[in-house]
This record gives sequence, structure tokens and C-alpha cells, in this order.
Amino acid sequence: MTEASVPGDRADAVDRSAARSATPLWLVVTIAVVFGVFYAYDVWEAVGNLVGLNLYAGQLEVALTAYGVALLVVGIAVPFLAYATAFWLGRHRGPLAQIVLFLAGYALVQALSADVAALFELGGLDL
Repeated sequence: MTEASVPGDRADAVDRSAARSATPLWLVVTIAVVFGVFYAYDVWEAVGNLVGLNLYAGQLEVALTAYGVALLVVGIAVPFLAYATAFWLGRHRGPLAQIVLFLAGYALVQALSADVAALFELGGLDL
């Protein structure tokens, strides 16, 4: 008999090696919760920007354009999308890879938040 004729042995060996390298559930949850706090802060900040800028525009008796409101709503959605993508890509990886993915997503969120802030604060657009 050859290795190819025994279908279960090879598949079992692959399953056992994957089971040994899997990250424990408690560690996955801990990493996700810790980074979830950072992402949640960015969502809170984006909601604050949307509400605050609308109130400020109301006090000045002007309105934000549709582009400005859409940009602020995208600022709310980006942390959710980045977190979900990092979680989905890291679900079967080791803890270090999960941390790197969450950090990369968080860096993306911070860069986009800084861009939105620059557009509104520096008068880059007539919003």
C-alpha cells in the first residue's frame, strides 16, 4: 500500500498539525477585546465629529454639504470594516499574526481619521 491509497492517514496528520498550532480561544478573545476597545474609541470619536460638526454648522446657520456628511459617515464605518477584516483574516492564524493584522487595521483607521480631520480643520474643502 502507498500513502495515496490510505486517504485518512494523511488528512489526519494535517488536522493534528493544525490543531496543535491553533491559538487558544481565550487568547483570541483577549486580543480581539483589547483591540476592540481602540477601534470603539475611534467609532466614538467619529460619531462625536458628526454630531459636533452638525451642531457647529447649525450655530453658524449653515449646513454641511452632502459630501461632508458622507465623509463623516464613512469615518464611522471605516473602523467597523477594518476591525471585521482584521478579525476575519486572523481567525486561523497565530497570536502574533492576529496582533499585526489588528495593528495594521488600526493604523489605517488612524490615517483616514487624520485625513478627515485635516479636510475639516484646514479648510481643504468647502464642506
